[in-house]
Amino acid sequence: MIDSILVGMTGLQGFSKGLRVIANNTANIDTPGFKASTLQFADLFYSTSSPGTGSGLMQVGYGLDTGGTSLDFKQGELRQTGNTLDLALDGQGLFTLKDADGNIHYTRAGQFMFNADGVLVNRADGSKVMGMDANGVMGEISIKGEGTLEGKATTTVTFSGNLPSTSASQTVQGVTVIDSVGGTHDLSVKLTASTTDPGHWTVELLDGSASFAAGEIAFVDGMPDPAQSKVSVTYKPAGLADVPLTLDFSADVTSFDSQDLSTLAFRSQDGYAPGALTGVSFDDTGTLVMSYANGQTEKGSQLALGRFDSLDAVKSVGGNAFDNTNSLAWHVGVAGGNGFGKVRSGMVELSNVDLSQEFSDLVIMQRGYQASSQVISTANEMLQELFTMKNK
Repeated sequence: MIDSILVGMTGLQGFSKGLRVIANNTANIDTPGFKASTLQFADLFYSTSSPGTGSGLMQVGYGLDTGGTSLDFKQGELRQTGNTLDLALDGQGLFTLKDADGNIHYTRAGQFMFNADGVLVNRADGSKVMGMDANGVMGEISIKGEGTLEGKATTTVTFSGNLPSTSASQTVQGVTVIDSVGGTHDLSVKLTASTTDPGHWTVELLDGSASFAAGEIAFVDGMPDPAQSKVSVTYKPAGLADVPLTLDFSADVTSFDSQDLSTLAFRSQDGYAPGALTGVSFDDTGTLVMSYANGQTEKGSQLALGRFDSLDAVKSVGGNAFDNTNSLAWHVGVAGGNGFGKVRSGMVELSNVDLSQEFSDLVIMQRGYQASSQVISTANEMLQELFTMKNK
């Protein structure tokens, strides 16, 4: 009966540990990136003895044992936050972090920010979020020195519309050009029909009264001649460096008889003024995207991700982080390839705790604990009865 009490005690201890695991799961129901755990139970060893007669063996168990906990790595719900630096992984993978001591950890809780040095860090503990450059070298993700994007002088100006084939000349107004220091100039282009070669037009770039000779374009059956659809001109803004330009009439430009009604117009140019950084985000491949006030975007490093082949290769270390326990079972890469999921910007992954399942397990633990305590109480009463019989 003393053995029965000891067996009952193993039940109390085991179900107490199970209750603790359930308590931890339910306490972290709102923890981003949290993965629920399940306690593993096993029976203890057995003693085997041979009875005096017969061929059978009698096995007597010694109670309940508890092994490790197993993580449930199924994906939690992805919830919108509106913060572009809140990131979630839709699929396999974990974000890679490096702490102040240089140790590598992993997390599914992508709640990041840029610190005062312009380095992307984990908001929870300040550890650096690791990325990969174009050569696959891992390093920190930084926007230091990216606060302003330098301007780019215009190199190509494109046009679209119909240039009336019966017109003697046409002038296109509102041709925008960006100079070498980011200044904007409102120019015009004058086209004059050749009196000797039908379909040929002389092109001039005008800045007010100043004229910059460009060249000649030609049309065959109303369509641009590929060999004569672009002209080069050097625009010389006062006091600034020369701006070499290509005036492109090769696409979406025609020259048909439209009774002198011209629709030829300036369409686009490829320059831009300097611009300040206005926002940062990550695309679905985990690539840093920097947006500027001039409408331009620049791309940076990709987020470095890790994934594992077996749950035996990962363990929880707290702070929404996990560690690698078997390098042979881990892979490093970037989002969208080689088994890795995609990055969702402005979202965070919630805990994957199933509260209904936890409450069901809670009832089982409670019943098991009550049953084990009842075994101990019964064995104790039987011992008391035995001692009473002895005293009689």
